[in-house]
Amino acid sequence: MSMYCFQCQETLNNQGCVKVGVCGKTSEVANLQDQLIYLCKGIAFYGQLAIDHEISVKEDAFFIAHSLFTTITNANFDEAYFVQRIQEAIVVRDSLRNRLIEFGIKLPDTLPDAAVWQSAQAKAMDEKAETVGVLRTQNEDVRSLRELIVYGVKGIAAYAEHAHSLGRDDHEVLNFFMKSLAATLDDMRSIDELVALSMETGTVAVKAMALLDGANTATYGHPQPTRVSIGVRNRPGILVTGHDLHDLEDLLVQTQGEGIDIYTHGEMLPAHGYPELHKYEHLVGNYGGAWHEQLSDFEAFQGPILLTTNCLIPPKATYRDRVYTTGAVGFPGLTHIADREPGKRKDFKILIEHAKRSASPKEIETGYVQTGFAHNAVLSIADTVISAVKQGAIRKFVVMAGCDGRQQSRGYFTELAQKLPHDTVILTAGCAKYRYNKLGLGEIVGIPRVLDAGQCNDSYSLVVIAQALAQAFELDDINQLPLAFDIGWYEQKAVAVLLALLSLGVKGIRLGPTLPAFVSANVLDVLVKNFAIDGTTTVDADLEAMMAV
Repeated sequence: MSMYCFQCQETLNNQGCVKVGVCGKTSEVANLQDQLIYLCKGIAFYGQLAIDHEISVKEDAFFIAHSLFTTITNANFDEAYFVQRIQEAIVVRDSLRNRLIEFGIKLPDTLPDAAVWQSAQAKAMDEKAETVGVLRTQNEDVRSLRELIVYGVKGIAAYAEHAHSLGRDDHEVLNFFMKSLAATLDDMRSIDELVALSMETGTVAVKAMALLDGANTATYGHPQPTRVSIGVRNRPGILVTGHDLHDLEDLLVQTQGEGIDIYTHGEMLPAHGYPELHKYEHLVGNYGGAWHEQLSDFEAFQGPILLTTNCLIPPKATYRDRVYTTGAVGFPGLTHIADREPGKRKDFKILIEHAKRSASPKEIETGYVQTGFAHNAVLSIADTVISAVKQGAIRKFVVMAGCDGRQQSRGYFTELAQKLPHDTVILTAGCAKYRYNKLGLGEIVGIPRVLDAGQCNDSYSLVVIAQALAQAFELDDINQLPLAFDIGWYEQKAVAVLLALLSLGVKGIRLGPTLPAFVSANVLDVLVKNFAIDGTTTVDADLEAMMAV
């Protein structure tokens, strides 16, 4: 066994990847990521001491956030990057420790290894990799809860970084990086304490999603229902994928009047609903499907592709020279666009010049999809929705948010959408939508049967909608609504969303296509007893169960 990773839904045999990641990362990169996370825990150890003494750790928290973001599945595959980041982490950690000493704060007599380890040479790093991964925690239930917390915090880190790029930060969110990661080093924490910290992780995830929602809407306006072309035009184009709206905006500004069309892909589709992005006439449509279809989508596009966040599959040689990365994304041999300097835009000149010498995209489909049904848009027609429910036109809302993936078993979500009765409405967010947003499921009294709230972080919008409906119907909580949760998951942002829903008291969630490998039997039992969480089974059985309630 040269590595061990079980953080994503596709992990080998739903147990763990031990030689190379199903995602494509090498064992070397996996082990380096383990070491970086380990050092971030060391930073958090000192960070929590600093917080206890009212010393700011804002910049240290940003370092942790970006580091964790790069370890999310399908984000960064670059071994050289992680070697450098590990060395930087040691500097950040030791600098924070020295600040504490300068403030006259007495350090504990016994320090955890993550707070003192130095990786001076490559050999030392290789040897350390065997002792700092997830399996170093012997107790399976403690390990399960620690990883549940770490993966939830990875999702929070992604949302916090997006919000930060738009000028929005939250003191509580930043401090939680320290509290949560430091707690995973504490062998005295009980199972009950770790369960409570998992729920707190969900609470902070809600705050992080609300923070990002506020940053996006303040900058680009509230999303509006928007019809988006999935065809192509006869001009060169740039394809933008990932999640970072700020990167898309920078590119749109720099491509005005250049004779280049901008297309979104995957989780960038919801960008079309934001008024301040939709106003650019050369933002012309969405190309292709979810992240796992990129091998064919990127091949056919013919122009340059910009990866703004995770969701990168190791690119094929036939189009590798057209793929550019930025932010947390990295892959050996690909051109990386540097971060923006304060007060400036990222420089996308190299993509623009590449696009000008490229052919226009090949047409792979035609038609339209809809997006932009975030909480502000849906609540603006709340009277229509409430009336439709009271009159029986809408019998059930089904939340089918989350992630898409490669496994054939995910056809379950397409089949379920097709079989749902015509008096049901699907509430969605994330790339799970690609399993059914092109099916033409029609409308109910003018309300589309698929309401796309946006990206995975916009699951927050679905909660806001549900809470508003519960209030309108004078119900005690959202579990009394005609509402079912049937969610697909893939990576760690989905873990953050799941914990967010649980922290809000949502019960009866079905999760698929498999339950997380990192959740032990005893931890799963806790989730079942407290939240009635369960795995998806068959379409017909699950459909019957959700419609019976």
